[in-house]
Amino acid sequence: MKHKINYLGFLSLLAFISVLGWCTQNTGLYGFFGFAYYVRYFWVKPDEFFLLNVQKAATFAFMTEMIFLVPFMFACTYIYDSQRAVPAAFGLSFSTAVFAFTAALIILEWKERKGALSND
Repeated sequence: MKHKINYLGFLSLLAFISVLGWCTQNTGLYGFFGFAYYVRYFWVKPDEFFLLNVQKAATFAFMTEMIFLVPFMFACTYIYDSQRAVPAAFGLSFSTAVFAFTAALIILEWKERKGALSND
């Protein structure tokens, strides 16, 4: 039987960017170490319900990013000069999307685990 690879685990490779931050003394790259959380998904078998949960979490994260981009654009334009406002707003909306995806996936997995335990 062929073992299916859970591709969500490959997000953990982004944690290696934090090592680059250590080498270059750029402390802004240390935030990428949070992607190490996704190592656990190499051991999760991707069944249909798991893929549905990932799809729901990704949809929620995408919509969160699109909704927050405009307020971040206004706020960053007010805080920074016009050249730094756009990259800062896109960076903030991307980090919000990553956080929303992770939080939504954790909540959906928790609900699935809670439902599976109540059926026993």
